[in-house]
Amino acid sequence: MKAGDYMTEKEMLKISVEEFSRLQDYMIDTDKESAAYKKMKRRYIELKVILTASGINITELDIIKE
Repeated sequence: MKAGDYMTEKEMLKISVEEFSRLQDYMIDTDKESAAYKKMKRRYIELKVILTASGINITELDIIKE
């Protein structure tokens, strides 16, 4: 992507779904009391809001379920 190019909504949703899945993998391998986990959980919640507001059903994707 070069300056002036914009992602389509579909591309942005794809990236968000991929990030949501990857983030959950990291969360599973991290101690829930750690600072890193707390930061990841904040991003996890942000991504849940973004995906849900975009009409994506995350029921099957959400393995953390917090």
